Amino acid sequence: MKRTAIIGGGAAGFFLAINLKEMVPDMDVTILERSHHVMAKVKVSGGGRCNCTNSFERVADLSAVYPRGHRLLKRLFKQFGPADAYDWFERHGVPLMTQADDCVFPASQDSQSIIDCFLREARRHQVHISTGSRVTSLSDLQDYDYVAVCTGGSPRPDGLQWLADAGHKVVPPVPSLFTLSIADPAFRELMGTVVEPVSVMLPGTKLRAGGPLLITHWGVSGPAILKLSSYAARHLSECAYQVPLSINWTAHADAEIVQLLQDLRAGHPQKQLNSVRPAQLPARLWDYLLAKTLPLRVQDRWDSLGQKDLNRLANALTNDTYQTAGRAAFRDEFVTCGGIALTSVSPSTLESRYVPHLYFAGEVLDIDGITGGFNFQAAWTTAYAVACAIAGA
Repeated sequence: MKRTAIIGGGAAGFFLAINLKEMVPDMDVTILERSHHVMAKVKVSGGGRCNCTNSFERVADLSAVYPRGHRLLKRLFKQFGPADAYDWFERHGVPLMTQADDCVFPASQDSQSIIDCFLREARRHQVHISTGSRVTSLSDLQDYDYVAVCTGGSPRPDGLQWLADAGHKVVPPVPSLFTLSIADPAFRELMGTVVEPVSVMLPGTKLRAGGPLLITHWGVSGPAILKLSSYAARHLSECAYQVPLSINWTAHADAEIVQLLQDLRAGHPQKQLNSVRPAQLPARLWDYLLAKTLPLRVQDRWDSLGQKDLNRLANALTNDTYQTAGRAAFRDEFVTCGGIALTSVSPSTLESRYVPHLYFAGEVLDIDGITGGFNFQAAWTTAYAVACAIAGA
């Protein structure tokens, strides 16, 4: 009987184990998990609801949602893509629902549905699960015919040292998907304010993102910031998370906002500035921007503004710049940029180029996506590809 060891009892590890057993029922499969709990990250993902994939209906280019790994995933999606994942879960007893924003969740709105499915299928297929099993060397795995590394993102480079020692190139891991701290106390007093849509960018770079933004008691969060942190993960790490952040509160171009302000002045000449808000901005934010830009004129009427005043307001709306003061975690979830370099694996089987019958799946690879179910989809796709490769070996 052939034996397969799967290192890591997370999303990719369980998905690989179940699919491998479905393909090769007489394969002996063991999951080796170093902690005493499996699927801990699945449990907390999506605020405990588990955003397990995405419809991808509005994704025209995979590089927009996978800053790293999009070329490899484009190839592997032909074998097992988002529609296949959706069908897989429904066939295995987990009804799904797709939100208006294309994010896919269990219909139960509970990540436990995914966990229960995996544990049930693992028991049914007699997958062995060994917790408290730490692997630190390939010599620990000599009794197995095949080994799949599904350890997830490594917060520290030394977590991948045993794989680097075997010849694999390791891209130094840094955090991705995080919120940003803003030191300005007056700005943070706007906590709880949601603005949609906005455009955010890092001046001096081409790094930008759009979507809803949430002002928090520490700074800024929301999909726009999380996407930006993914695109800019390595740049932000190199700058110690101390960078200028430019916010366009309207997602419109400068000239469009200047025209909008001119129209407001013409349409409401007798009204006070703070009583008429452009672009449906939240009242608290508009008051803040007025006080910041024209501090002595908040009570003035619109017809009192000259063109220079309108230009200053337009700049505040489209290029409101703050200095970031560090990063904060995205709830209890974490995603890393980096891991095993894709040049170290075969692009069709994800088998190591240096160690025969050693495979990689999930976030241990240098693949990561923005928020919205994309990281889980990468886990399902790569795990399925490895299951097929081992089954056909």
